[in-house]
Amino acid sequence: MPAEPPLLFALQGSEHYATGVAQRLGCQLARHEERDYEDGEHKCRPLEPVNGREVVVFHSLYGDSRQSANDKLCRLLFFNAALKDAGARHVQAVTPYLCYGRKDRRSQPQDPTITRYLATLLEACGVDRLIALEVHNPSAFDNAFRIPAWNLQCAELFARHFARLVGDAEVVVVSPDSGGAKRANLFRQTLEQQLGRSVSAALMEKHRDHATLTGTLLVGEVLGKTAIIFDDLISTGETLKHAGLACQKAGAVRLFAAATHGLFTAGSHLFDSALFDLIAVSDSVPPFRLPAECASQHLHILDSTALVAAVLAENGAFDHI
Repeated sequence: MPAEPPLLFALQGSEHYATGVAQRLGCQLARHEERDYEDGEHKCRPLEPVNGREVVVFHSLYGDSRQSANDKLCRLLFFNAALKDAGARHVQAVTPYLCYGRKDRRSQPQDPTITRYLATLLEACGVDRLIALEVHNPSAFDNAFRIPAWNLQCAELFARHFARLVGDAEVVVVSPDSGGAKRANLFRQTLEQQLGRSVSAALMEKHRDHATLTGTLLVGEVLGKTAIIFDDLISTGETLKHAGLACQKAGAVRLFAAATHGLFTAGSHLFDSALFDLIAVSDSVPPFRLPAECASQHLHILDSTALVAAVLAENGAFDHI
């Protein structure tokens, strides 16, 4: 008798993304209930029998106008625990955007390492496997979890996109700081394969003192080239702007920027100067902080659901993809 396919649940705010993945897998989202109480507490429960079943739960853990990142994390933890209490055999959590990825080390005495605490919470609430897109520090992510935790890198997704945009121009991929050099180099290698020609690399010096960025050294040749600045996320956009201005000053003839997660916490500030020809992000976080006109004219949003669906299909009893 063939195994039953996993049940897919999507918590509030992540339904659109999860529906895209479910459609690629040839299935529908399972039903669940979320109730908010007058005092701010809540509960989530599955409305489908989960006893003995494999279950996948989607929730992208970014804060928005309805729920903070902490609220979403709490709901994910409690729902996963409820699934295990109801007899779910195996629970996978899919977090297209995983919160607290940037707090992965001690930069000051007695600093918290919240990435590790996050892992402990997820494991304690019964998560058997975690899937996340483009985490901030892959090494810290790997070391934090005792369960299988997969970081789906988006280099190929962005390489396919930019290979259609750069034409025959000389291209340089720029890491906006030293911490993202390996990520940018993977993207550079993948773009090289897509283009079938050499793509050079550059690295921007960056030092941060609270909200202040400093550093003027740009290592690598960008003169006369199309520069693509590649990072894992855009928050205020100051890191990308810092690198973009340096590339412009050094003679880059065309500037693009790309990051998997577009938080845009400063709204459209990054777009005001028209520094970049365009900015590309994935669909892990909807661009709800941007004016609709800004998002439609200057932002390319890449569909990452096929990447997640492929991983789930490899590790679940799905018949279609």
